Amino acid sequence: MTNLKIYCVTNKEINFTHNINYEIGWVGQGIAPKNYISCNEKDNIFYKEKYFSELTFHYWYWKNLQKLENKDEWVGFCQKRRFWMNDNLNENKIQNDIHKKNLLNKVPITWKNYESIICKPIDLNNVKIMKIFKRGFKSIIQDPLILFSKDRRTIKLHFDMHHGHGNLIKAANLLDEVDRADFIEYINISTSFNPHIMFIAKPKIANLWFSALFPWLSRCENLFGFDDLKGYDTQRLYAYLAERYLSFWFKKHTNYLEWPWVFHDTKS
Repeated sequence: MTNLKIYCVTNKEINFTHNINYEIGWVGQGIAPKNYISCNEKDNIFYKEKYFSELTFHYWYWKNLQKLENKDEWVGFCQKRRFWMNDNLNENKIQNDIHKKNLLNKVPITWKNYESIICKPIDLNNVKIMKIFKRGFKSIIQDPLILFSKDRRTIKLHFDMHHGHGNLIKAANLLDEVDRADFIEYINISTSFNPHIMFIAKPKIANLWFSALFPWLSRCENLFGFDDLKGYDTQRLYAYLAERYLSFWFKKHTNYLEWPWVFHDTKS
């Protein structure tokens, strides 16, 4: 059976994942709990954690750990409140009573013909009209039809409403030419995306993804910086950008499968 290794990235201790084959990546400001993997040594961007969130660990993994992985092993990432599930489970029924047996811990046979696994998508087109008025007034001026057509409630509109109007398109224009036009089209027509910067793939695919992602985010840093990134809307801007790009990149560059995930607030 092909092996599966999942790294769960967190800034708080997670107890209920004990005794399953999850590696825990630590991005908290305090001392990492025993057996957690710290990412503030060697080649790292830990000083950016406030703005990059779980990407802080992803970068460290890419630079320091990925080269040590078995090339035939599936490697994946989740985060403290969002976990991969076993197939054929109802997310809504278990989200308040999650158990270790519900968590993905082996490679399903259905993955045989795929190169990557990404989260099942979330829809954006059911946003309430009042919220569009409240947070998307600039977008309404540019395109009043978003009030009447759900097909116009796209990734770009959602990002403009919640993470700074115009920021996503500015960042998209900094992509390499191979992806730039396609990504701009994607965010302008898609009304759903695959969330949470979570994926599972072989190390070769992961390396290609990180090699596309982090140079792009570096160019975005030159544009947006850090000083003006504050609050929910923009403090984690680079993580929000990566989330939308991941949804596009894996669909364009890999043979992907969408997989169930669950939200669970790990308070203990």
